[in-house]
Amino acid sequence: METTTALGALNALSHESRLAAFRQLVQAGPDGMSVGELREKLDLPPATLTAHLNVLRGAALVHDQREGRVIRVRANYLQMNALLAYLTENCCAGVETCTPAAACTPRPKGARR
Repeated sequence: METTTALGALNALSHESRLAAFRQLVQAGPDGMSVGELREKLDLPPATLTAHLNVLRGAALVHDQREGRVIRVRANYLQMNALLAYLTENCCAGVETCTPAAACTPRPKGARR
């Protein structure tokens, strides 16, 4: 990940509502949430949530898909993991016993771990 990309992602997450939205989507797993479900969880006006989601989309942290009349939003785990890798790439100055947190690999609901 390039520094400018990391800065864009960190900037997108630097607002309380955007961070809360992203965390809800990460918690929802690969199925994501409808915009309506997310709006209800966060108790935000529709236009406000749309603006926040646009910032997160611009940083490639979320993506969405239209499913009929519903828009489903999902966390972009590849981008999130790339950001985590960027932040921890020189963790502990390269000491072998230091292992940063593993990447997040969500499984669909009902899949065994």
